[in-house]
Amino acid sequence: MASEAVVVHSGGCHCRRVRWQVEAPASVVAWICNCSDCSMRGNTHIIVPTAKFNLQAGSEEFITTYTFGTHTAKHTFCKVCGITSFYSPRSNPDGVAVTVTCVDPGTLKHVEYRKFDGRNWEDFFKHSDISQFSKERAE
Repeated sequence: MASEAVVVHSGGCHCRRVRWQVEAPASVVAWICNCSDCSMRGNTHIIVPTAKFNLQAGSEEFITTYTFGTHTAKHTFCKVCGITSFYSPRSNPDGVAVTVTCVDPGTLKHVEYRKFDGRNWEDFFKHSDISQFSKERAE
């Protein structure tokens, strides 16, 4: 997938007050996490480097943040509709996790789903390649 051309994906929350664009391939890996927060929200996300994520002007005023545990992850959500369309993940503090179902239709061609065992975070993280997903890839 590293050789695949980068596409600009647009997306955001349900009420469309939070909008963003992200640069990522048309074929992506999405992570299904079973931590207490993600499993309750049914969150499945792709991870991109922070430099590839652009929050559109005016969105910031509609965002609020929730943290728990280590307070490393910053779970952002819309103050109006409550949707978490993106957040800063604990696994990739140098990246952004974008909720795959919040990407506007038309630019994602393939999604490979992988499981992340967030309930056993430390043990799973040690053996996972998830931290590489927020690194810039050589073209």
